[in-house]
Amino acid sequence: MEKIVQRRYWWFAISGIVITIGLVLLIIDGLRPGIDFSGGALWDLRFTERSAEQLNTDAIADVFEQQGFETAEVRLSPNSDGGVNVLVRTRTLSEENPDAQARQVVDALSAQFGAVQQDSIQSVGATVSEQSRLYAVFAVLGACVAILLYLAFSFRHAPHPFRYGLCTIIAMLHDVLICIAAAAILGQSIGLEVDALFLTALLTVISFSVQDKIVVFDRIRENLLERRPGQPFEEIVNVSIAQVMPRSICTQLTSFLTLSALLLFGGESIRHFVLILMIGLISGTYSSMFIAAQLLVLWENREWERWFGRGRSEEPATA
Repeated sequence: MEKIVQRRYWWFAISGIVITIGLVLLIIDGLRPGIDFSGGALWDLRFTERSAEQLNTDAIADVFEQQGFETAEVRLSPNSDGGVNVLVRTRTLSEENPDAQARQVVDALSAQFGAVQQDSIQSVGATVSEQSRLYAVFAVLGACVAILLYLAFSFRHAPHPFRYGLCTIIAMLHDVLICIAAAAILGQSIGLEVDALFLTALLTVISFSVQDKIVVFDRIRENLLERRPGQPFEEIVNVSIAQVMPRSICTQLTSFLTLSALLLFGGESIRHFVLILMIGLISGTYSSMFIAAQLLVLWENREWERWFGRGRSEEPATA
């Protein structure tokens, strides 16, 4: 435990490697946009009473996936005739022969579930527009300013209170980049797509991240107020991390176990959303102790002066 702060550049390097790999994939291939970003087709289907008992969203999505429509979004609603109305959102149909492609999917559904009536197929636009994404960016920037001011006020009795807010924002952006890097990596490996749920997961990760960092910084502030004369700042941060680590891990572990149950049994429609949440939860817990707290030490020691040679040039004059 006593060497956590001394190895801070190792923690920076680990995060840098993961983020760099993800950003390289992001530049080369980009993120895989989901239906919410790219638009698609809306299928209005009706199943008879005889086939209604066999229906569930995963089974219907599997049939669409076998026909080349991955990550279909399925919604079921019973009708007055005893059957089931089904709305399915998929990518757009082929421009060459859309009718034949639609007929092939309906035949596959009929073979598995019985009689299926296709009421309509409509082209739909993206639900997450460019303007909505711009508003989301503005909302995050506004939240960053609010977090900075709130933490600066909350830590006003500690030395350099604005440092806590800035370090929290930097570490929070670290968690967002980790999630985006993970989405780029998983998009190439398991076909993870970015949709409206992905944006929801990012905003949830931000809230988890800020909350955990406040816990760590609050312990550092309390130990600073009881600081012994001549006690190094690195030692205070080390002691604070050792004190909060068990509680922080146990607290986040309860959320992690709940998310694990959702990942295993929650269904295909929320699986990628839960996966990003789990990655963000791990990253937020890690960055609270190994990124945000280490940034405080780096700032306290003004280590960037050594990077650019200023510290070495001033040593003879100081001596």
